[in-house]
Amino acid sequence: MNSDPLITFRRPPATLKRSRLERFARELRTEVARNREFHCLVTGDAEIRSLNRQFRAKDITTDVLSFPSGAPDPLGDIAISLGRARAQARERGHSIETEVSILMLHGLLHLLGMDHEVDAGQMARAERRWQKKLNLPSGLIERTLAGPA
Repeated sequence: MNSDPLITFRRPPATLKRSRLERFARELRTEVARNREFHCLVTGDAEIRSLNRQFRAKDITTDVLSFPSGAPDPLGDIAISLGRARAQARERGHSIETEVSILMLHGLLHLLGMDHEVDAGQMARAERRWQKKLNLPSGLIERTLAGPA
């Protein structure tokens, strides 16, 4: 198994518990990805917006992007906006580590080939199942269906 870090932080805030997120990423790799590799970049809004514009032709900041490799291993890359994660954590009343974990799970499900925009609820069900197993609050798909906090 690869011992490289699963997460790269561009500029983590001093208060971010990086070891907690690395543990969570390893748990995702083992449990959800079934020991297949992926990498997560935690970066700022500007870089996420640039990636979204470059790869999806959407000139907006978003919270999480997934870039499947097209191969069984490694699965691909996930990019998370720390700014959006911080704002969403505040809105939802939980820690930034919890929010980054929620976003990482969501991104990983996309890397595994799921797409909530076209799959008739398959990804939403998988996200809910993994949230319960991983002890996470509601995920992105549930939030979208429920509306604003």
